[in-house]
Amino acid sequence: MATLLLSAAGAALGGTVGGTLLGVSSVAIGRLAGATLGRAIDQRLLGQGASAVETGKVERFRLTGASEGSAIGQIYGRMRVGGQVIWATEFLETSSTSGGGKGGPARPRTTTYSYSVSLGIALCEGEISQVARVWADGEEVSLETLNMRVYPGSETQLPDPKIAAVQGAENTPAFRGTAYVVMEDLALEPFGNRVPQFTFEVVRPAQNGTLDAPKDMADAVQAVAMMPGTGEYALATTPVHYDAGYGVTASANVNTASAQTDFSVSLEALGDQLPNCKSTSLIVSWFGDDLRCGSCALTPRAERNEADPADMPWRVSGISRTEAELVPLDGDAHPIYGGTPTDQSVTEAIQAIRASGQEVMFYPFILMTQEEGNTLPNPYSGASGQPVLPWRGRITTSLASGVPGSPDKSASAEAEVAAFMGSAQVGDFAVSGEDVSYTGPADTGYRRFILHYAHLCAAAGGVDAFCIGSEMRGLTTIRGAGNSFPAVEALITLAQECRAILGTDCDISYAADWSEYFGYQPQDGTGDVFFHLDPLWASPEIDFIGIDNYMPLSDWREGFEHLDAAAGAIYDLDYLTANVQGGEGYDWFYHSQDAREAQIRTPITDGAYGEPWIYRYKDIRSWWSNLHYNRLEGVRSDDETAWLPGLKPIRFTEYGCAAIDKGTNQPNKFLDPKSSESSLPYFSNGLRDPLIQMQYLRAMATYWNDAANNPVSEEYGASMIDMTRAHVWAWDARPYPYFPGLT
Repeated sequence: MATLLLSAAGAALGGTVGGTLLGVSSVAIGRLAGATLGRAIDQRLLGQGASAVETGKVERFRLTGASEGSAIGQIYGRMRVGGQVIWATEFLETSSTSGGGKGGPARPRTTTYSYSVSLGIALCEGEISQVARVWADGEEVSLETLNMRVYPGSETQLPDPKIAAVQGAENTPAFRGTAYVVMEDLALEPFGNRVPQFTFEVVRPAQNGTLDAPKDMADAVQAVAMMPGTGEYALATTPVHYDAGYGVTASANVNTASAQTDFSVSLEALGDQLPNCKSTSLIVSWFGDDLRCGSCALTPRAERNEADPADMPWRVSGISRTEAELVPLDGDAHPIYGGTPTDQSVTEAIQAIRASGQEVMFYPFILMTQEEGNTLPNPYSGASGQPVLPWRGRITTSLASGVPGSPDKSASAEAEVAAFMGSAQVGDFAVSGEDVSYTGPADTGYRRFILHYAHLCAAAGGVDAFCIGSEMRGLTTIRGAGNSFPAVEALITLAQECRAILGTDCDISYAADWSEYFGYQPQDGTGDVFFHLDPLWASPEIDFIGIDNYMPLSDWREGFEHLDAAAGAIYDLDYLTANVQGGEGYDWFYHSQDAREAQIRTPITDGAYGEPWIYRYKDIRSWWSNLHYNRLEGVRSDDETAWLPGLKPIRFTEYGCAAIDKGTNQPNKFLDPKSSESSLPYFSNGLRDPLIQMQYLRAMATYWNDAANNPVSEEYGASMIDMTRAHVWAWDARPYPYFPGLT
């Protein structure tokens, strides 16, 4: 096209000049010149002709950030830094040629140039735990595309092999004490064939402590709970995409610059940031719809019932998306919860955690779905309307103990518990490879929930520990005829059945609430004391005592007039450590909220038999190291329960403290505006306070890692409390800071 246009233009220009040159008219000369220029342009644009074409050729490069004598930065926490280039190779030019050849129409010979470079960039003084994110010219890039190795800056790190290969081993420093990265053969084409300006998000905890005397959370944490336990694909390691219509897809579980799923990114960060963590509790949720156990249907739920993603259709216990109930929606028609994780994602998560070198504890979780304005009878009052999104620990009989008309202590209570448990049997499940489906009669009971996941964990290759339930305090304290505890009996049966499925290499237990593990005192004026969980704890199929431990470590108020003010500050480690087995719940209690406001403390005593520890929920050591005797109407039984002193180890299946003002006053409290359980800790102003969370973890680790406080059992030859499997609440499967940064 340019040949024709410029040929015509040249002829017109020659015509205006007129005359001849060596017998050739000026028109012809103009046409020839225009055609020659046009042909050259056509060959470039259209690839016509056989002239050689070169693309991507670069004559000069410039390195990013290389300054002699620059100071080495010192950082703590999480910070974005630019770094300094401390080593680089020459630029490697690679060319590839295509086109040319003989026969047929002439084709241009095209030579394409690409470039790569290897470079080392110093970040800061070590020792860091992770390079979490990288930006190139202000745009976040996937770490997987950079072929990057991270050297944390330890005093024992070895020289980089690429630098040693180029410089020679004898000329290669290890840069000990300096955190740096090496990018090997970094392709420059994505950056316009130049070295971009890199910046790095560096994470550096104050790792100067030990397990016995931790300086921060990175030292103290040896196990975590992986939450939230909901999200259809939140646990998947396979990227999943929804059909968003008109040829558009939306990612269900990739929300970072990495090509990895959110769970994979989070698990990698866990390994980097918590180097002492060796066990992860994998939370998976089903949903209950009623606090009355005899009326409560327990089911997996989906977030939506439209077409499934092709990469991983949603399926749980044989229930497909179109068959599943949906989680409740908020006022904007958004799901209040994520859906139950699809079975395939749970399998992937189990395998990924174990592949990372962590143990896996499977942790079943019940979330409740009661919405604002429901008319369900409230078992705690008999009135219409149950609390919004309540705690599973409030599931009880149709009318709770102490409410007029309650079936507690009767055969009717036993029947309600049996209805909650359901009728699913071990043989009602079909296992094909890693797929588990339910083949029994229609059932929405608790047994189906637990047995399904026992089969799924076994099919996934096994787990290290399996909980048959968690924090069902209102259920386990239901009494049948003759002061029996039917829910406890049902859990014993479940433990036996799960053992048959999971084998002897898996540790099995129940995760009791801290207000539940040690016994049941009805507070009905009878003086009754029951060690109601002892038959379960003593069962041969139970391997450890599980406690979700959120016991208070402080009783702090504003000002300097309150009873604990002599400690100087709520953050004082000696003050918090002394309250691990001391203070409220050990030495004294508040008999009412008015007494709490006035700090009227009632000593915990036992004038009848000299066993005050039976009323002390904090006195774990005495509970563990003594025989237990029930009391009916205040009279101590002559016969001990099935528990023997030091019989089994204790694990904190959950423990933790919110990062909120005065969080240690009431570590079990959390803020969630959707839930009726949302509450601030006692006397908290509600401001964020990460320091109190860190001090809580330091106090717990300092106290329980001290052999004087954590005796060794003669029964099993190890410590009373296994802190290597004390699971801190919580590590988020949604990677920070993308969550909560991305709405």
